[in-house]
Formats: sequence, C-alpha cells, structure tokens
Amino acid sequence: MTNAPGQAEQTERDDIAALAKGGRDNVFGFVLRLAARIPFLFIAGRLYGASVLGRFAYAVLVIEFAAQLATMGLKRGLAEQLARDSRPQAHVLVDGLLLCLIGSCAMVALLMLFPQAMFPNSGLNGLDRLLPLVVIAIALTDVALAACAYHYNIAASVHARSIVEPWTISIAAFAFYFYSARDGLILAYVVAMIAAMLASLVPLLRHYGLPRGWRPHPARLWHMTVRNLPLAAADAIDWATRRLDLAILGLFAAPYVVGIYYVAQQVASLPQKLKTSFEPILSPVITRNVKLGNHEAIARQVSQVGFWIVAAQLGVALALGIPGEAVMGLVGPSFVGGTGALAGLLAAEVLAAPAVVSEAALVYLARMRNLLVSIATIALQAALTVILILVARRLEMPDLTVAAMPAVALAIALGCASIAKALLLGSLLRAPIGVWRARLVIAALVAIFIGTGFTLLPGHYEWVELVIGLPATLLVYCAIVWTFAFNDADRTLFRRSRGGKMPPPAELAEEG
Repeated sequence: MTNAPGQAEQTERDDIAALAKGGRDNVFGFVLRLAARIPFLFIAGRLYGASVLGRFAYAVLVIEFAAQLATMGLKRGLAEQLARDSRPQAHVLVDGLLLCLIGSCAMVALLMLFPQAMFPNSGLNGLDRLLPLVVIAIALTDVALAACAYHYNIAASVHARSIVEPWTISIAAFAFYFYSARDGLILAYVVAMIAAMLASLVPLLRHYGLPRGWRPHPARLWHMTVRNLPLAAADAIDWATRRLDLAILGLFAAPYVVGIYYVAQQVASLPQKLKTSFEPILSPVITRNVKLGNHEAIARQVSQVGFWIVAAQLGVALALGIPGEAVMGLVGPSFVGGTGALAGLLAAEVLAAPAVVSEAALVYLARMRNLLVSIATIALQAALTVILILVARRLEMPDLTVAAMPAVALAIALGCASIAKALLLGSLLRAPIGVWRARLVIAALVAIFIGTGFTLLPGHYEWVELVIGLPATLLVYCAIVWTFAFNDADRTLFRRSRGGKMPPPAELAEEG
C-alpha cells in the first residue's frame, strides 16, 4: 500500500528537517573545532617550528591512512549492516568493532615492521616505533561515532571530534613542549586520540548497552568484510585524495616545506568540516529512500544538501583565502609563503562538494561504478601532482611555489570528479543534480571586492584584515546569499524544528 501524496510530501519535509538539524548540530561543532584548531597551529608553528611540524604531519598522514583502512568501510557500512540484520543491534555493533579491531591490529603490525613509512625524511627517535598503536584508538572512534549517528546522535561526534580531540591536542602540545621540543607534537596527538576514543565510547554504551549473549562467528565476520570491501576502498580513496598531495610533496621537498603545506592544509580543512557536518545524517535519509525507490526525493535531497555545503564552503573559503597572507602569518612569519597552497586547497574544497554529496547516494546505488570514478580521480591527481612538481622544479621556481603545485592538481582532479559523479548519479536517478546557482557567483564577486579592499592596506595593518576584513567579507557574502540565493527550503537549515526525527533506515536494496 503506497503512501498518500500528502503523507509523502510530509515525509520528505521531515527528511529535509532531519538533514537540516543534523547539519546544524555539526556546524556548531565546526565552529568549536575552528576555535580549537587555531591555538594548535599557533603553538605548533611558533614553538615547534616548520621542520618539526613537517615530520609530525607526515607521520600523522600515514597513521590516519592506516586507521582509515582499519575501519573496513564501517563508517558508512555500519548503518546498512544495522538495518539489514535482524539480530540485536548490540550484537551487530560488536561484530563491527571486532572486525575493526582485527583490521587495526594488522595495520599496527605492518607499521611496526616498517616504521620508516612514517618518517621517510628523518630517523627514528625514542618511542616512534610504538606510535602505530594509536591506529586502534582512531579506528574504534570512527566506528563508534558512526554507530551513534545511526541513532541520529550527532552531538557525540561534535563532543569527541570538535571539543575533546582538538582542545586536548592544543593543551597537550603546549605542555609537552617543555618535556620534549622534538617529540611533543606526537605525544600530544596520541593523548588527543585516546581522549576522543573514550569520549565516543560513553554515548555508544548508552545507545547500545552491553552485548549480552553475543558470540563471535568467523563466517559472519567474513561476510561483513566482503560486503564492505567496496565501501572500504571508496573511503580509503576519498581520504587518500585529500592527503596524497602532502604524501607526494614529502617525497620531493624538505620537512620545513611539508610543515608549511601542512598548515595550509589544516586551514583549508576547516570548510571541509562543513561537508562532513551532513554526512552522518545524510546516509540514513538516503538509505530509506533507496529502499522505497523514491529516486526523485534522493535527487532533491542531494541537491539541497549540496547547495547548503557549497554556499557555506564558498563563504568560508573566501573569508580565509582573501586575507591568506595574514591568516598564514598568524602561525609564524615563515608560513606566509604557503599562501598560494592555501588558495589552491580552498578552491579544491569548494569544487569537491558536488562529488561528496553525489557519492553519499552512489555508495548505495552504484558502489562499484562510484569506486571506479574514485580510482580514476586519485590516479589523475597523482599524475598531475608529479607532473606539475617536476615542471616547476625544471623551471627553477622557489620551493614554496613548487609546494603550491599539489594543491592545483588536487583542485583540478576534484573538479573533474564532481562533474563525473553528479552526471552518474543524475543518470541513475533520472533527475538532475543541481548544486551550483548563479546567485552564489554574484555573492562571491561582491565578497571578493570587499575583502580585496582590506588587503590593499599597508603591511602593518594586517590585523585589520583579520579582525575587520575577514568578518566583513563573510557578513556581506552571507547577507547576499540569504537575501537573493536562498529560497524557503534553503532557510530550513536555520530553523529549529520539532520534527526531523526519522525511524532507522530499513533494509537496503542491492545494487543491480
């Protein structure tokens, strides 16, 4: 028996309200994370310096990639597993955590055997060989927060990732500096990851309780592994796409150049967090409509969330990018040379938004084709990065100009991926995926005009760019977008609603 048209419309309105509420909750987390990230970058840049920061950045890059593989695709696949399995949810969850733990131990063993992968440009010091143990904490935290998101608890992610983790690493980095200026950043990172794991386990136990009567079953774990392999590959490729630039640069450049690029990457990752604000709640909404076969609703929801993300990311990118020299100068005078890399990375985040929201549906509708597009994207990025770096070095460009080449390659690759994935999803849904609107471009041009005016002030007025120019640019942009680019559905994001609560996603359809 089908729903009446009125009921279907109300359901879709509830879906949009749920998406808005989940995004709103996590955008608050984004603001908190921004407030905590700035002190960490300031401490790392001013106290430790670019070379130590570069060594730390490369080690963390390898560790987090190992943790991404260790999750076995469960960050997105766990919701599907919980919806399909008739067993108690606590039992399904423990299966997932056990699988994650097995994957983590494998990654830990591999990195302990080959620790040079974490420190290719420097020797091993002290407890460096034990650093891979933190992979377990990172992977378990990711799966635990995914399980909380299944129950629409976005606050757990905000608390763990936007309060506990960044503030812990900022405070610990300052404290450990007086213990070891060489190892302080790595020690602070370990403490922060453990703290985030503990913060994620508390709401997890509250939602699922203890798995009474659970028994491990190898065949069940194997089936879960096989089913999640395409998701695991897609997640790993998506993650690697945002880190491959730093990895390749680390093979060509000195640690201090890597450190400067890392700071630019961290600043540029702030608008990326706006994208992840919608991910936990978007998956359950899409999975339910996949089950119902409501493809038009999926197209509208993807387009709606995509527009929200692009509008927000573009505003933040302009506010951070126009006064880029002043923003990078906050970390230290030697980091100003990374402004070109910052501009490229901010552009890449904006261009990536259509691919991100399209993939949220493609992983359920066409996971293998989505994986092929992702593989093509990272291959294009790798080739462009190496080519541009080699060309820049052949032309004898300065080191920090060479460092901007990976950011340019990333922006081109992600732009191509966005076009490909939006077209693929549109063909599957038989409905267009519309994320960009012309009025966003108008708002951006006006904001650029305002922001550029502040950059023309004399050098000793850089503080005016940050204290007045940055907020003014963002305020003008937001005012134009709100007045001319937003319609009534768009403004749902800023309304507190009583609804927006949905039942857990039902059984998902298999890809044909």
